[in-house]
Amino acid sequence: KKEETSVFFFFFLEVELEKIKANPYQPRTDFNQDKLKEMANSIKEHGILQPLVVTQNGDDYELIAGERRLQASKMAKLEKVPVIVKDVKEKEKLELAIIENIQRHNLNPIEEAQSFQQLMDEFQMNQEEVAQKMGKNRSVVANKVRLLKLPVEAMRALKEGTISEGHAKAILSLENQEKQRALLDLIIKNNWTVRQAENKTKELSEKPFRRLTNIDPAIKEIEEK
Repeated sequence: KKEETSVFFFFFLEVELEKIKANPYQPRTDFNQDKLKEMANSIKEHGILQPLVVTQNGDDYELIAGERRLQASKMAKLEKVPVIVKDVKEKEKLELAIIENIQRHNLNPIEEAQSFQQLMDEFQMNQEEVAQKMGKNRSVVANKVRLLKLPVEAMRALKEGTISEGHAKAILSLENQEKQRALLDLIIKNNWTVRQAENKTKELSEKPFRRLTNIDPAIKEIEEK
């Protein structure tokens, strides 16, 4: 019985920079311009030490992995760059791009969550299958994807590093976005730790005490006054 395996065919090449098109499945959306400039200066001095990974698309090439190196090479005004050409399927383009970024810790938590969600939406994968592909536990994937339920303001704060994933989980434990936004504001304003945020969620989640005993109408009237 033959087992199904993924086989990649690849070879090394130097190609014109203008022939390399962006990866439509690139999971990374935020690029630090200062770090790109530093990389561009390093490339000018030492060249590209690790080739970009591309797939051939007619006479041009489509980037699979190496978006920062591509951007920095453009800044460095290189004419050609070294590449590894791989013959891959559409799904594998996304998988390889995500894997490379995760291994390099290049993705922020929201980008990572969006990447996992994209795999599930576009390629009908469940959380277990995504976890296997990424070499993670299913609970890790589930917790990442859950971050996409945060209010927009909280997702932005998480992307920018203003709050941590621990803060985000505390925010998500509240039942509505009004309370979630209120907690986000308190975390940022008071520079709370995750533990302080968790304590506040308990306070916000507490239901008001309801008196179950019957009250004399006359006493109730006095209480209300």
